[in-house]
Amino acid sequence: MRGPARLFSPITDHVSLITVMSFAERMLKIDRRIIFLVIGLCTLLPLLYPVGLPIKISSEVRGVYDHIESLPEGATLVLSLDFDPASKPELYPQAIALLRHAFKKNLRVIALTLWVSGTGMAEQIVTQVAKELGKETGKDYTFLGWSPGGQAVIINMGQDLYSAFPSDYSGKPTKGLPVLEGVRNLKDITYLVSLGAGRPGVEEWYVFGKDKYKFEMGGGCTGVMAPGLYPLLRSGQINGLIGGLRGAAEYESLIDQKGKAVAGMDAQSATHVAIIVLVIICNLFYFSMRQQKSVGQG
Repeated sequence: MRGPARLFSPITDHVSLITVMSFAERMLKIDRRIIFLVIGLCTLLPLLYPVGLPIKISSEVRGVYDHIESLPEGATLVLSLDFDPASKPELYPQAIALLRHAFKKNLRVIALTLWVSGTGMAEQIVTQVAKELGKETGKDYTFLGWSPGGQAVIINMGQDLYSAFPSDYSGKPTKGLPVLEGVRNLKDITYLVSLGAGRPGVEEWYVFGKDKYKFEMGGGCTGVMAPGLYPLLRSGQINGLIGGLRGAAEYESLIDQKGKAVAGMDAQSATHVAIIVLVIICNLFYFSMRQQKSVGQG
């Protein structure tokens, strides 16, 4: 019985080697469309069914949240939505979260935009959240819209808000609006947040607004812009910064209303995990094939 065993053992080993190599080769040559499908599912499913993975809150995002949280009821918040639809994935969730927080604190919200291309979207965002929380235009909030001039608009608002915006976006005269009671210019506001995707944006509001008229200010921006605004944050020239989709997700977590930003971070995390797993598996198959080939040649 020993003879046949020795006779068939090499054959069995050879068949096993071919099987292992064949499987590894098939996996390494897998149709790329299957990989695209896996990545697609890892992106889509968390967006449709967010898990709400734990998010560490950064000090810069907490700076904006804490300041708004500390404001008394009836304080004025100026929210400048300085972006257009191209930056919507990152800045739209930031705007929604900030407005929900402000309206829940019963702050008077004065919204506007320095970007003409984002006017319609900005009005839609403000109206959507106001309707969601039962706020009344003219009384609890106003959307001033857009006025030409960029930096000049900021300077004009610092001198006379009613000169910069004689009427709101709907055409109602701004003078006499209950939401603007006691507000003549930027010196009379309590807090300002600019959500900027470029220029004019956060830097212009600081240079031509806060630095001249001495009000407290926070900012929000896209992820690629955040490093360039950290000098303003570190020097205390702004007291907080919401950076990109992650910053929006952090703010959603702080106000305990997880929305598109948290779902987006879930999708991002799932996609990264899938890519890491695929890289590890492919490397395992590659080294397994090398080892098996060296054994077969030996």
